[in-house]
Amino acid sequence: MLRDITIGQYFPGNSLIHRLDPRFKIVMTLIYIVMLFTGSSVFCLALGAVYTIIAIALSKIPVKMFFKSLRPLLPFLVLTAVLNVLFLDGGDVLFKWKFIEITEDGVRTSVFMIIRIVLLITGSSLLTYTTSPITLTDAIERLLSPLKKIKVPVHELAMMMSIALRFIPTLIEETDKIMSAQKARGAEIDSGSFMTRAKNMISILVPLFISSFRRADELATAMECRCYRGGDGRTRLRQLRSAARDYIALTVTVVFLAGTIVLNILLKQFGI
Repeated sequence: MLRDITIGQYFPGNSLIHRLDPRFKIVMTLIYIVMLFTGSSVFCLALGAVYTIIAIALSKIPVKMFFKSLRPLLPFLVLTAVLNVLFLDGGDVLFKWKFIEITEDGVRTSVFMIIRIVLLITGSSLLTYTTSPITLTDAIERLLSPLKKIKVPVHELAMMMSIALRFIPTLIEETDKIMSAQKARGAEIDSGSFMTRAKNMISILVPLFISSFRRADELATAMECRCYRGGDGRTRLRQLRSAARDYIALTVTVVFLAGTIVLNILLKQFGI
């Protein structure tokens, strides 16, 4: 299960999405999130689904990687669906048994929330899938550069965010190795009662914390050996430059957002 988590991973490539300016990709991701939360109907989410499918096709990343990233979230999706179905009232009653009542609005809301969450995770994952951590750090720093005027440590914040994203796959891999090692020593991690399994997790968390602190210390030592002193006076090997394709992609994203807003208004006027 841990190997299915692909958050923070970067897949090198030369697709159109890979070649986009990372600053534009961050802005388009934010617009995409607004697009998904602006729509209040499944029809509005359909525009978001079309946008997501086009982006995935242009990125040339295998679709199975997105399904792989969603697999660990299946329990959360199922829990969300069940809570919406059981605790939301309204519309025609589809099923009733004792205190359990399933209504039309509950099912509709459940489907709507699942689609929104799936699109949100899938579309947002494209940012880290197609952007290297170093480039992402530079893009975040450039976007937040106006905050330097009020003495905000923009470079340090961007560096911390990038390191956090970069080490997610590393920590997941480390956790998987520790779990395999503890199982080989006879630890029963996946069996027993809830309290028993919770206590057995201590044998995983303690080595994981020790390994994390050791990696952090090694990283700090490596940065000091390379004379890292923050963002003042630093130069970059690769300069970020925008091109026509970046503005076209941003325009298309804004058009999809505008289409979602207009469709949402029309659906409300017609009572759909």
